[in-house]
Amino acid sequence: QVQLVESGGGLVQAGGSLRLSCAASGRTFSSYGMGWFRQAPGKEREFVGAVSWSGGNTYYLEYADSEKGRFTISRDNAKNTVYLQMNSLKPEDTAVYYCAARARRGSSRSGDMDYWGRGTQVTVSS
Repeated sequence: QVQLVESGGGLVQAGGSLRLSCAASGRTFSSYGMGWFRQAPGKEREFVGAVSWSGGNTYYLEYADSEKGRFTISRDNAKNTVYLQMNSLKPEDTAVYYCAARARRGSSRSGDMDYWGRGTQVTVSS
């Protein structure tokens, strides 16, 4: 069982930045794909980005088209942590942001993940 705990959410003005963190329990973090998703009120959950795992020590980045260039995902396997750096935030980025882990190779884009965190609220004011 893997536990994921997100942190770093909060209230920020449009144009500002936030850095979300997701700390994972377990000893096989390096063999997980790690993704970020978000869900705004009244909307379906959507993919934000991921550091997906393709086997061994090989990872690749995936981003939703709407966030490409503004958001950056990174992971630190030594700390069992994945990060989401969000810049140039817009009011439409307001949502609960979820971290998720995929204990299999392949893309995280579809949301087919094995473990989910409880989420952290991000609110962007205009």
